Amino acid sequence: MNKNNHLAIGIDLGTTNSAIAVWRDSKPELIPNALGSYLTPSVVSIDDTGQLLVGDAARSRLITRPQETVAAFKRFLGTEKTYQLGESNYTPTELCALILRSLKDDAETYLDERVREVVISVPAYFSDQQRKQVHQAAELAELIAVRLINEPTAACLAYSLHETHERRFLVFDLGGGTFDVTVVEHQDGFVDVRASAGDNQLGGEDFTRLLADYVLAQLQVSERDLDLSESAKIISACEEAKKRNESELTISLPEPFNRNFTLTPFQLEEVWKSALLKLSQPLRRALSDARLSTDEIDELIFVGGATRLRQVQQLATRLIGRFGQNTLDPDLVVAMGAATQAACRLRDEAVEEIVLTDVSPFSLGIAANRDGQIDVFSPIIERNTVIPVSRVERFSTSYNQQEKVRIAVYQGERFWARENIFISEFEIDVPLNQAGAEAIDVRFSYDINGMLEVDVTVLSTNQKIQKVIDRTPTGMSEDNKQASRERLAKLKTHPRDKLPNIALSEKLNRLYEEKLGHERQMVEQLILNFTQTLQSQDEHSINDMRKKVEQQLKMWGFQ
Repeated sequence: MNKNNHLAIGIDLGTTNSAIAVWRDSKPELIPNALGSYLTPSVVSIDDTGQLLVGDAARSRLITRPQETVAAFKRFLGTEKTYQLGESNYTPTELCALILRSLKDDAETYLDERVREVVISVPAYFSDQQRKQVHQAAELAELIAVRLINEPTAACLAYSLHETHERRFLVFDLGGGTFDVTVVEHQDGFVDVRASAGDNQLGGEDFTRLLADYVLAQLQVSERDLDLSESAKIISACEEAKKRNESELTISLPEPFNRNFTLTPFQLEEVWKSALLKLSQPLRRALSDARLSTDEIDELIFVGGATRLRQVQQLATRLIGRFGQNTLDPDLVVAMGAATQAACRLRDEAVEEIVLTDVSPFSLGIAANRDGQIDVFSPIIERNTVIPVSRVERFSTSYNQQEKVRIAVYQGERFWARENIFISEFEIDVPLNQAGAEAIDVRFSYDINGMLEVDVTVLSTNQKIQKVIDRTPTGMSEDNKQASRERLAKLKTHPRDKLPNIALSEKLNRLYEEKLGHERQMVEQLILNFTQTLQSQDEHSINDMRKKVEQQLKMWGFQ
């Protein structure tokens, strides 16, 4: 395998699914996983032999082995939450690293070259701590995240490759766990992000959860009364019904419930009402921050698998006043855009004319005293300011004979500093004087890579203090990194060429649990046939049987 570190690789690390792409032959090219799919479910499991499963094989085990399987952990980046798999606990960062490592292995197999430097997409509204942990996950997967690109920005970059004239996009990005709205202008080779807003706790998983809550209410049971396997079956049935995206949605519960629930369009609107309402505010905020009306938007672009829901599309169409487009696959466009950004970074001639600008998704400021009130948030760089940027604000001492001034840096939009996200703090000495007599200039400089530089100047003495806050790769001690590496290294990974067989076996096990009567007997026969062929260890016969089983399942309509 060549040691080429100059591949233009982009990764979409998603809550529900992830994808990886490479820039080749003047365009982004999606990379398939071991099963030939461009989407790898962001699911991790440990099997009965203690071996690691990632992707489709792990997803099937959400039903059959929920105690040893985890999903949607990206939503908990930046928190203290941990997950138990086998005998060890894993952080969301470590689980994301396992997904990234799987994508890396797929890419190296496909390209026959070493993959090292990558561009990774993140939700535009991800916090400082969440972005740090994406960097850490990449490092644990033996990757270098040379750039984090906001997901809607990546999608616009992919769409802009096909644009030759001025357009103003509104990107409506609803993934599995996050929601972003971004206003972007494309003109003369510039991809100019005007404004972003969003909710990093809203996504397709919430629509599934609301359906599950409806089902539990109809069954008149509490989730606390069910075991993990029963809960997983309800959630899986709701997810499958949601994906069918029919006007009348039917949820078919397997054993032990063995019941169907059908919702009319009106009932579905009511069940999803709370989630649909949450979509409106970020959209209005993004337009307001961009100082644009809906009439000034030329294109509405849908990004993320959850935008396939007709209720979501109808809401967006109603709010913007025009139909949306998804000429590029909503599930894959972000990975394509991330690869395009990687090509821009390497100055590929096919994209050398594209200039990308982005914005700070959060306001950055300090805690200050105002009109006798302490701990008031005073923004220095306001949200949706184009970066890189440098801004200065003047402050003064608060009381007589004050010796020190505390500079506490926060990000967020709340009036009280304590309600925003704390980033860092330090103190400076000031000459003793009357309240308000000493003036202090605080300058924030924020670059495209997330580096925040704080310069403080005491005007009367010209004393200067500079503090650089690296908001990108660091944040985990070397001891913690080493402990994570050792914990992940203990996980044995199945050979990549065995994964299609493992994934099919897990799928058959799941179907056997879900089906009853004649249908269960049909699945049983497939399990027996496939298991017998696996025992032959004849690769040619195994591959032939796997294709036959997959075709049979497809013919029966078993998903």
